Amino acid sequence: MSKGSNRKPLRRSPLALTAFGAASAALALTVAGTADAGTDHRAESAKPRGDQTPRPTVVLVHGAFADGSSWNGVIERLKRDGYPVIAPANPLRGLTSDATYLRRVLDSVEGPVVLAGHSYGGSVITEAAAGNKNVRALVYVAAFTPDKGESAGELSAKYPGSTLSSTLNEVPTSLPDGSKVTDLYIQQEKFHRQFAADVPRSTAQQMAAAQRPVASAALEEGAADAAWKSVPSWSLITTEDRNIPAAAQEFMADRARAHAVSVKASHAVTVSRPGTVAHLIDQAAGATR
Repeated sequence: MSKGSNRKPLRRSPLALTAFGAASAALALTVAGTADAGTDHRAESAKPRGDQTPRPTVVLVHGAFADGSSWNGVIERLKRDGYPVIAPANPLRGLTSDATYLRRVLDSVEGPVVLAGHSYGGSVITEAAAGNKNVRALVYVAAFTPDKGESAGELSAKYPGSTLSSTLNEVPTSLPDGSKVTDLYIQQEKFHRQFAADVPRSTAQQMAAAQRPVASAALEEGAADAAWKSVPSWSLITTEDRNIPAAAQEFMADRARAHAVSVKASHAVTVSRPGTVAHLIDQAAGATR
């Protein structure tokens, strides 16, 4: 695929897939074996058995109110298909500093990379991938796809439908350098409905208890660059999302000329539909080889 304006136009096809939720941490590994089995089967059968084509390294960047374990079901499927995978801890402190951290992670990876971001992680990959020739594809999973100067908060408010702000707790805190920040958490009793409505309640309760906060400033900081203008992009649009309205996701995917797929899923699609996510990443990786 060619880059920039010569990329193929948006392609969107709805998927309705049955899945059981995977959990964060250890529970995710237990459930992931059965979750989204139909999609996972299709992803596996897409490649000839015994295919020894070198795989790019897949780097998975989580967003706010989650951690790297939110990718566990996706990781299991990708590794089973032969992909090297890294899911670093996104600091969630500020877009510039988070992108700087991710650049250092990318610098440690040899060879081609497929870079995927969920939620606010989309903003981070957008900035961090700029100018990195090893990044061959960007995959946005229920994620922000900002243009230069745009913030996650600005994009979320562009279309109606997000109910996130009414579910948040604000916790003032200090950084090691003494600067003051406000950490945002989703109230635990509202987490299931807001973030992970298609995940079993018991799993959502564990996710709520283990959620990592995002500094409010991170959601207000504009992107310094937009890598999707020069790197081919894929987008998974979640139609039941209460954090980032589906209309906002569609707008961003259209603008980026992304290869887009819509799925009936909550914001926690990496947990509830890991096979769907892995399949899209596999498609992106295949298109870059």
